[in-house]
Amino acid sequence: MSDSGNRKGAPEKSAIKQKRALITRRGLLKAARVIFARDGFEHARIEDIAARAGKTRGAFYANFTDKEDVFFAIFEEDTDRHQAALIPLLQHLKDGAARIAALGQYLSELCQDRQRMLLGLEFKLYAIRHPRKRKRLANLHAAMHLRFAMAEIRDLVPGIVQGSVRRRRSESLALGGIVDGLALNRLFDPAALSEPQLARYLTLCLKESLLDPPSGRTSPPLKSTRPRKRPSA
Repeated sequence: MSDSGNRKGAPEKSAIKQKRALITRRGLLKAARVIFARDGFEHARIEDIAARAGKTRGAFYANFTDKEDVFFAIFEEDTDRHQAALIPLLQHLKDGAARIAALGQYLSELCQDRQRMLLGLEFKLYAIRHPRKRKRLANLHAAMHLRFAMAEIRDLVPGIVQGSVRRRRSESLALGGIVDGLALNRLFDPAALSEPQLARYLTLCLKESLLDPPSGRTSPPLKSTRPRKRPSA
């Protein structure tokens, strides 16, 4: 009977252990968000992250290799959250223009998340300051962005860029730069850039960045604003 009881209790103990490990990991990620935003990515200390989560350095290293590993875990957590929020949001909109507008509004709300925007900016500054790591970090960052541009979301927005990985990466980087710039200036001077303005600019950028021109057509050339010279008499 004791052997039978031990066999039945083993899965329960394993499930409890896994649940505790998951809670510890989530607590460390939550603490890392605060410390990274407060101290900057480069100056953030693993001891401070662990202490804020009420854990030890050993608990940190049982879950993560280093600070970069933590950042990508945070980025992955955010990516999963955005996918879960965006898919049902876009599915309820039948018009492509409405979906683009919804994406613009969603991004404008994201731009006002001070902690999240600081994390992204801090990490990019860290990569720029460390040229030897920059390429690897940029590749990892791009891979996660491409994952966010998943088939389910692309299929919900007719005309969204479906080209090569290289093209989608460049489009993602360009759009990310626009979002970062608008978010930074919104945080710097909120009174000068209202929420409706932010949503409008992002929607316009989405239309230009994500949508291909109609088949067989190219964008019309920009018209010159210079006054025409009158023919000499």
